[in-house]
Amino acid sequence: METIRRFFDPPQGSFFLFGPRGTGKSTLVKGRFKEALYVDLLEPETFRILSANPERLRERMLATPDKTTVVVDEIQKVPQLLSLIHSLIEEKVGWQYVLTGSSSRKLKRAGVDLLAGRALLYSLHPFMAAELGNQFSFDDALQKGLLPIVLDSRDPKQVLQTYAALYLREEVQMEGLVRNIGSFSRFLQAVSFSHASLLNISNVARECQVERKVVEGYVSILEDLLLGYRLNVFTKRAKRALVAHPKFYLFDAGVYRSLRPKGSLDRPEEIDGHTLEGLVGQHLRAWIAYSKNDCSLHFWRTRSGVEVDFIVYGSDGLFAIEVKNSASIHPQDLRPLKAFKQDYPESKVYLLYRGKDRLIKADILCLPCREFLMELRPGQWLDV
Repeated sequence: METIRRFFDPPQGSFFLFGPRGTGKSTLVKGRFKEALYVDLLEPETFRILSANPERLRERMLATPDKTTVVVDEIQKVPQLLSLIHSLIEEKVGWQYVLTGSSSRKLKRAGVDLLAGRALLYSLHPFMAAELGNQFSFDDALQKGLLPIVLDSRDPKQVLQTYAALYLREEVQMEGLVRNIGSFSRFLQAVSFSHASLLNISNVARECQVERKVVEGYVSILEDLLLGYRLNVFTKRAKRALVAHPKFYLFDAGVYRSLRPKGSLDRPEEIDGHTLEGLVGQHLRAWIAYSKNDCSLHFWRTRSGVEVDFIVYGSDGLFAIEVKNSASIHPQDLRPLKAFKQDYPESKVYLLYRGKDRLIKADILCLPCREFLMELRPGQWLDV
């Protein structure tokens, strides 16, 4: 695959860039900072030297005075380097630091404060449809997801099958994040059933036969490794009784499919529906991250079971988005949006579906899901 220009626009100063493995962090920083001093902590020798002597980084910098930008790839591997970089920033010697990472957990465990706000924090996500342009395939995205490492492979299915195993080996097992790797492996399968659904920790614990507190820790590990996220219910000016449990999503549609067990009792349409909802969710998260606005992402669900999949809330507006894995729209599909609109008349509501035509039904704009994803661009509001 040719190099795709990402929507992420690096700032002028020092910054962190976090993102799951395979999202293209290294490719991006190498392309944008070609003249930088590049330190790859995935290289065994570099890791060994800097782990034993973090001051070696200062020595390398002093030996290359023509390089004013320093890129440290996978900074969480040697968190001690952050103390050194912090002191260098305090010295105000004019270097820019670009620090990438696929996990914040080890940094948190080491008590690192992420440079006390002296470096901005950004995130890189799987491809957005608009980044790929004519190369975007809606059907492929639902099967393979949008991870650059997967789309760039000759055997995407094999890469997806080994993706979770890579994390288990290199992030979870080697860093000693869990005591029982077998329990964590069972948890990954069990929690995949919660994708695009309310997260009930007790049910997941029962499924993988471990204590509830252990599963809560496992979910936190997934969040720190950027492999999953929780979506909280939208409660601003709530007029109805709402659920308390968050929803859970794996970060990429293809990764979800690779983890989700499939058997004779599993309905394909249920898996497809959750995949589609997750695909929209990952686009909205990327859009919010790259737009650099004050938006937050939620869902809305009453205790009686009326649910809207996504709520985008910020100073520029309130938007409600319902996702339907169907080529046709039925009156009952519009009821959740009507209920939300009744409680929040100032909101703008949309229904995304698998059809090909834009429609207005009961004053609700119904959009083909592919069209919505292709038109979603950072800096442009959802007022399509």
